[in-house]
Amino acid sequence: MYININFKSKTPIYLQLRNQIVKGIAKGELEEGETLPSVRRMAKDIGINMHTVNKSYKVLENQGFVSIHKRKGVQVNSWEEMHHPDFIVELNKRLETLISEAFCRGLSKEDISKTIGELYQKFSRGIND
Repeated sequence: MYININFKSKTPIYLQLRNQIVKGIAKGELEEGETLPSVRRMAKDIGINMHTVNKSYKVLENQGFVSIHKRKGVQVNSWEEMHHPDFIVELNKRLETLISEAFCRGLSKEDISKTIGELYQKFSRGIND
């Protein structure tokens, strides 16, 4: 999986890394049980501080995407382990903000639905809707 950090972005680097790893999992680029590079290796490969990688890995662990083991390293969790029933509340908050911005910019319900549908297709990997 290729990681691309935008050092000029307003999004913190640890969140950029977290987001790209989550996308990699969703797209199937990272499989269940796969071990991510060590903190040291990841930091060296993408040219960032080890503490930044560690923070990103901790966020991913707290959100259920990975498990951190002393001997095995950072491993991608199963879909069941990633499932968090409370996530729908967070999803609604995020979508409410994005949809309100889209509404203010003149996008129709159809435009928004089409965009969401197209984005979902990028990640569906054969999972039944």
